Amino acid sequence: MKKKTLWIVVGAVCAAAVFYLAVRPTGKGGVTLDTAKAGRIDIVNSVTATGTVEPVTKVEIGTQVSGIIDKLYADYNDVVKAGQIIAVMDKVNLEAELASSQAQLDAAKTEFEYREKEYERTRTLHEKELVSDSDYDSAYYQYATAKNALSQAQASYVKVKRNLSYATISSPIDGVVISRAVEEGQTVAAGFETPTLFTIAKNLTDMQVIADVDEADIGQVAEGQKVTFTVDAYPDDVFSGTVEQVRLEATTTSNVVTYEVVINAPNPDLKLKPGLTANVTVYTLEEDGVLAVPTKALRFHPDAELLEQIGISVEGSAQPSEGSVKTVWVKSGNVISPKSVTAGNTSGDKTGIVSGLTDGEEVVTGLSAARAEQKAETAERSPFAPGPR
Repeated sequence: MKKKTLWIVVGAVCAAAVFYLAVRPTGKGGVTLDTAKAGRIDIVNSVTATGTVEPVTKVEIGTQVSGIIDKLYADYNDVVKAGQIIAVMDKVNLEAELASSQAQLDAAKTEFEYREKEYERTRTLHEKELVSDSDYDSAYYQYATAKNALSQAQASYVKVKRNLSYATISSPIDGVVISRAVEEGQTVAAGFETPTLFTIAKNLTDMQVIADVDEADIGQVAEGQKVTFTVDAYPDDVFSGTVEQVRLEATTTSNVVTYEVVINAPNPDLKLKPGLTANVTVYTLEEDGVLAVPTKALRFHPDAELLEQIGISVEGSAQPSEGSVKTVWVKSGNVISPKSVTAGNTSGDKTGIVSGLTDGEEVVTGLSAARAEQKAETAERSPFAPGPR
């Protein structure tokens, strides 16, 4: 009976020892060393923005004279050629003004010819001292006045004649009518601002996106960068282009400063229509197959005393960081040692390494205390929550 009891006690002690070894914390507070291997990745940085699809060349056609639209020869989506008549205004008043101006010009010409002959006769007599100086001056004055009146009548005639030509509105370019703002019989008034009658886009197969890029991102955007964008009209299609221009003029809306970026957008299938909203992604950096490590590996500073408690030795000391020269700690067995590396571009939580490391080397990224976090989580658990099974 005593033997049986002894065996039971020994078994209980062994079970307790096994349980303790299984659940005891490793190192100080359950601290473990986190590492990662240097590997090759593709670094891609991008900037997002919204913009509007617009034709590359868009001309707004108006009129410089007031009147009634007599006839329209173009409508929405019509293809027009340069010089093609697209609208004609009522010419009755303009033709009457031209006739009146012609009559005034003829009268001024007749008056000038009469005064010119009179002046020539007076000048001849004055040279022979047969007329007084006063008569000569009067004849010259009337001649000069008639000459000025003729010049004024000629200028007025040219202006009225040009206004009559404005009543016939032609397309200045080859293109497509994308907007028509008037109807036949409508009266247009050309005052301080020229009214727009038509808007013609030159070529819809070559479009552009005017994107508004935030001031915090504009420094990364440059001409020639790759761009992709989507439009709500075709959610499954991704369109591509390149940055053509970064405009210097800033636009402030609700205290938000943005800059316009012009992106060319080839449109061979004519899917893109003027005015569509584009969700733009500008790829500011693209590098393939770059050796990289987690960014936090560049910020790790070892605690020799703490690492010694978990069986890790620290050899050497880190050099001060200068610019892109950083220090990473490389793990070999149970030893970590510093290495100076040249850091490159960053993408997400990874940083490229230009020099100082080789592919596959194991670098230290930090220390973790999972068991301590687990205890803290258990301590904060609600007393009303069910316990673990």
